[in-house]
Amino acid sequence: MSTTVADTLAPLIRDTVRHDIPLKIQCWDGSRAGPSSAPWQLTISKRGLLRLLWEPNEVGLARAYVSGDIDVEGDLLACLEALEGVSDPMVGPRIAVDMHTKAAFAKAALRLGVVGLPPPPPPEEARRLHVHRHDKRRDAAAISHHYDVGNDFYRLVLGESMTYSCAYWTPSTRDLDEAQYAKCDLIARKLGLGSGMRVLDVGCGWGTFALHVAQTYGAQVVGITLSRRQAEYATKRVSDAGVGQSVQIRVQDYRDVDDGPYDAISSIGMAEHVGAAMLPGYAAQLFRLLRPQGRLLNSAISRRPGRGFGFGRRSFIDRYVFPDGELEPMATMIEAIEHSGFEVRDVESLREHYERTLRAWVANLEAHWDQAVAFSSAGRARVWRLYMAGSAMGFASNRLGLNQVLAVKTGRRGQSHMPATRAELLSA
Repeated sequence: MSTTVADTLAPLIRDTVRHDIPLKIQCWDGSRAGPSSAPWQLTISKRGLLRLLWEPNEVGLARAYVSGDIDVEGDLLACLEALEGVSDPMVGPRIAVDMHTKAAFAKAALRLGVVGLPPPPPPEEARRLHVHRHDKRRDAAAISHHYDVGNDFYRLVLGESMTYSCAYWTPSTRDLDEAQYAKCDLIARKLGLGSGMRVLDVGCGWGTFALHVAQTYGAQVVGITLSRRQAEYATKRVSDAGVGQSVQIRVQDYRDVDDGPYDAISSIGMAEHVGAAMLPGYAAQLFRLLRPQGRLLNSAISRRPGRGFGFGRRSFIDRYVFPDGELEPMATMIEAIEHSGFEVRDVESLREHYERTLRAWVANLEAHWDQAVAFSSAGRARVWRLYMAGSAMGFASNRLGLNQVLAVKTGRRGQSHMPATRAELLSA
C-alpha cells in the first residue's frame, strides 16, 4: 500500500507542534490521516507545505493560516487549550525550529515533488516598518496598521461599547458591554474623577472612556490617539452625544501634548505601544502634564520576567498584529513610573478578566465571521482570530498579566490627598 501525502505529513506536523493531540489531517490530494473522531482537522494545501518548508516555525505556520493555505476546522480556543494542557506551562506551545525538523520537511518535500518551487509571498496582512524604531512616523504607521482595520470590523468584534482593553467582570455582570463600562467606572473611581476635573486620556481609542466620564462624572476630557479612524469615530460619538463642550479628541502623539496641567491621566492599553526604551520618557511626560496631587492610572499588559517572553521581532504578533509592540514585566513599568517622580499607591491584577474579555471577542468574531471578512479580508479576520485566541491562553496560563497601576504626583512635602485604604478609594 503506497504512502499518501497525509501519511507523509502527519508525523511532521506532530513534530512541528511538538505534541500529539487528536487531530485529523487532510491534504491537497484528498488524502487523510489521523483519527476520524478527532475534534479538529488540519487542512493543508501544497502552498501550505511550501510555507512550512521554507519557514518551519511560528511565522511559517502563521503565514500559512492567515493566507488560508492551512486551515483549522473545529473550536480553535479548545484546540489551543489542548495544546496548553500538554505544554510546559512557563512557555506554552512552541513550534520546533531545529535542524532535524527542517531536514524532515525537506525530505518530505522532495518525496512529494515540491522541491525547487519558490516560497509563496507573505500575506498582505504582514507589515514591515521603516525608519527608526519608535520614531513618531513609525509609531503612527504601527498604530494605523493595527487600529485602522475598519470601525465596522471592530464593532463586530468589540461590541457596542467599542472598547479594546480588558473589561471588568463582577458576579452580577451580564455581558461584555456592561463589563466594559464597569471598567470605566473602576478607573474613574480610582482617579477620583468629579465635575469639572480636567482629564487626559492617552490612547483614547474610539472614545468610550472619555465619553463615559464626561457624561457620568462631569469631567472635561482630552483624548489623544494616532489612529485617524478612531479619532473620526470618537469625534462623531461625542457630537452625537451632545458633549462637544466637554470632550475633545485629537490625533496627536503623547510627546506633543503641551497643554497641562491635568487633574488626572488615564493610560489604558497604551504603554504596550510605547516601547521599553521609551517608558521612562513616557512616564516623565505624564508626570509633567499632571498638577500636584494629580493621579495617573496606567493599565497595561505585562509579561513574565526573563527571556523567552513577550513579542519577538520575528514573531506572529510583531509581524501581523502589533508592529513594534513590546511587553515588559510589571516591575519595569512601575520602575519607570516611580523614577519619573510618581508615588505608586495601588496595583491590581485583572489577568483573569482579560482572558474572559478575549474569549468574548473571539465569540463575537466567530459569530459574525462572514461580515468580518466582508468588512476587512479573510486574512485579517484569521489574524485576529488566531491572536485573540492565543492571547486568551497566555492570560489563562499566567504568561501574560494585566495590571492597573495607580500613582499620584505628590506635593512639595509629600502630600498625596489620597484615601488611606483601597476601600475608601473605591467608595469615595
